[in-house]
Amino acid sequence: MHPFIFPHFCGIIPPHLLRRVGGDGHATLEQLRELARGAAASPIPVAAAGPVPTWKRRHVYDAGHQFRLPGKLSMSRHKARDPESAVLEAYDGFGATHDFFARLFRRNSIDGKGMRLDATVRYGERFQNAVWDGRQLICGDGDGRIFGRFTASLDAIAHLLTHGVTQHSAGLGSQDETGALNEHLSDAFGIMVRQYTLGQRAKDSDWVIGAELFGPAFAGSALRSFALPGSAYDHPLLGRDPQPSHMRDYVETAGDNGGIHVNSGILNHAFYLAAMAMGGHTWEVLGRIWYVALTDRLRPDADFADFTRATVDIAGELYGNGGHVQRLLADAWGDVGLPVPLFGCVEQHSPARRRRQLDAHRRRRQRGQLKKGERS
Repeated sequence: MHPFIFPHFCGIIPPHLLRRVGGDGHATLEQLRELARGAAASPIPVAAAGPVPTWKRRHVYDAGHQFRLPGKLSMSRHKARDPESAVLEAYDGFGATHDFFARLFRRNSIDGKGMRLDATVRYGERFQNAVWDGRQLICGDGDGRIFGRFTASLDAIAHLLTHGVTQHSAGLGSQDETGALNEHLSDAFGIMVRQYTLGQRAKDSDWVIGAELFGPAFAGSALRSFALPGSAYDHPLLGRDPQPSHMRDYVETAGDNGGIHVNSGILNHAFYLAAMAMGGHTWEVLGRIWYVALTDRLRPDADFADFTRATVDIAGELYGNGGHVQRLLADAWGDVGLPVPLFGCVEQHSPARRRRQLDAHRRRRQRGQLKKGERS
């Protein structure tokens, strides 16, 4: 079993928002962890590796507003469509995310081996979150005032399922820069799944995550903005979106595992800048680079420096060293305070040389000679 499967909880609503919306009867993540531990003995349903199937293995359960998992099976490939909105939304969101990874990258479900996608909807009473628990999606209905159904946002569903892809590929941790990178990857693929499903080009997207999750009193709000981090919401109850868009504003905090849902805004903004500069469909070029980085280049402790260098290197490999794509991507990283030099020859940025540079960088950070995000 992958070391991050249990406990590997990723909620779409960050802790700083949960603290503001308060109790209101929603279950805590600790309650969910206890339920997951109880279910850990049962194997994760997988299929043998092989060609990507044309059909999807999806089970959606209904908890009936009880704090129980998985609940009653409401919809599957062999069970008729359920009229309940949350069930349909989860089922269709699974399908859209599966199709994105299968058609573009020939990935057979989120683990690459045909893993069945399971969800429990209508979980708990006024449960104000949607969570990937390492083996399934768990979605509440919100309180109807601040948050509505957590299945209503396709990009939120795709965000959480991408945590599963990360879990079964790079296995990224959930602390500090590594955790912020983990969150960014889920946001990036989340927005790409929505753009792909809608057939949108970069210029046509609204570039926000989770806009459909908010209740009518919070219309116009979203969880995060790629185009303008820090502007997704601003409300007396919710506070103001704390995401930075540049490394000079990197947030040092002990909360939220080192601010992983906050500092991911820096990487999100670079992705947006690169996408807008390149034009066209995000998944065609950036999606390919990001997928190779996620599934082939990153170690579990990868930080911002590892990721930015990997993406620029991959851009050179796929589209030419010193080429248009590589330069636009390097420019985007530089614009958010993460400059990646474009070297004149392969030897200067060989993997061994780069690894030595990164190890020296980490040693200096550990000795307190560097602040987080500062370059050697």
